[in-house]
Amino acid sequence: MNASSAAGKHHVLKPVLGTLQLWGIAVGLVISGEYFGWSYGWATAGTLGFTITSVFIAAMYATFIFSFTELTTSIPHAGGPFAYSKRAFGPTGGYLAGAATLIEFVFAPPAIALAIGAYLNVQFAGLDPKMAALGAYLIFMTLNIVGVQIAATFELAVTLLAIFELLVFMGVVAPGFSLANFTKGGWSGSDSFSLASVPGMFAAIPFAIWFFLAIEGVAMAAEEAKDPRRSIPIAYITGILTLVVLAIGVMVFAGGAGDWTKLANINDPLPQAMKMIVGDNSGWLHMLVWLGLFGLVASFHGIILGYSRQIFALAREAYLPSYFAGVHPRFKTPHRAILAGGVIGIAAIFSDELIKIGGQTLTANIVTMAVFGAILMYILSMLSLFRLRRLEPDMVRPFRAPFYPYFPAFALFGALVCMATMIFYNPLIFGIFVLFLLLGYGYFRLTGRQRDEAIALAGEH
Repeated sequence: MNASSAAGKHHVLKPVLGTLQLWGIAVGLVISGEYFGWSYGWATAGTLGFTITSVFIAAMYATFIFSFTELTTSIPHAGGPFAYSKRAFGPTGGYLAGAATLIEFVFAPPAIALAIGAYLNVQFAGLDPKMAALGAYLIFMTLNIVGVQIAATFELAVTLLAIFELLVFMGVVAPGFSLANFTKGGWSGSDSFSLASVPGMFAAIPFAIWFFLAIEGVAMAAEEAKDPRRSIPIAYITGILTLVVLAIGVMVFAGGAGDWTKLANINDPLPQAMKMIVGDNSGWLHMLVWLGLFGLVASFHGIILGYSRQIFALAREAYLPSYFAGVHPRFKTPHRAILAGGVIGIAAIFSDELIKIGGQTLTANIVTMAVFGAILMYILSMLSLFRLRRLEPDMVRPFRAPFYPYFPAFALFGALVCMATMIFYNPLIFGIFVLFLLLGYGYFRLTGRQRDEAIALAGEH
């Protein structure tokens, strides 16, 4: 074995994942978004205004996923959007997409970890939510290191339990559901629509995105899929349909359970909504808290898988220090990348005074930062799709975006609208986001020689 192949062997992931496991990852990555985070949108838009926002975002995600699947199946790479933009726009395009995706996937887990802490705090009032969040990181980083097949099987199991629990929630609150509760003050606190309702609907965009954020992370498992060209389209399409149905159901039933304004700025809206129907001491409530943790765990665990593959892919091509491209000799997982993302997430959890800005909660600001990364990545991915169609018309495309160019054009339009409105309503967080990108770009410019050497040693992946 020569030096080049020996080096490459240590930077290769093992293809072991089937279609059902990939569907579990697709839904599991996102499903915590049905449990918390989205209700912050009610605080600015009201229930009815937020419903309009959510329908628009759902349409954007549906068209995006149908378009993104073309890229994922044509270029099955652990870097996902990084690889697509690099092929379409060169190294700088790859850097921007990789950095945006990394920000999305590194900042989403601490928000979910804090929600896990909030849910556990419902059961154990003396438990510090931050310490519970720290414990979640330690447990699920370990599980991801032990092996991707074990991790994916666990992800599928907890995702199925999480879906079951959301259906139980809807069933338990249904007898007390009132449309009048849902519509009262539903237009930014008003009972009737007016132009004054529109700004709140735009301000709520990041929390509607939270319903679907990170589904694109399946792309980062492409190198570990047994048959990515067949299984990834099935996983993506069935996954987005599953999530749209659940998002609508959860939002409507929670809002109709009682006074929805009490749910608008908290991390555990579903248990609190159920309390309005069954009281504080019902066995249903305790079951929701415990099983509800599965939804949060599914996303938390899945996004650890996602961020680690993004760090691994960037490091493998010297966009990050090559140290993080190491694969565990026994478990064949990117253990250093898993730990690196965890250190950043844990630091975010314990950085209240740095992150609690703009008058919003820590969780709301972390969500917004993750969404900025996601939206930039969506824009770059759709631009990559258009460019590759033009530059490489003969590329093998096992799945082609339906209704081209209309689906990717709508997804691009939706992402641009989201980016513009988010910048307007969150200028300080956007400034921090841009600072992260500039710092990363400085590193990118200083490490061109390392990237050339990485390509010479291991070849393009």
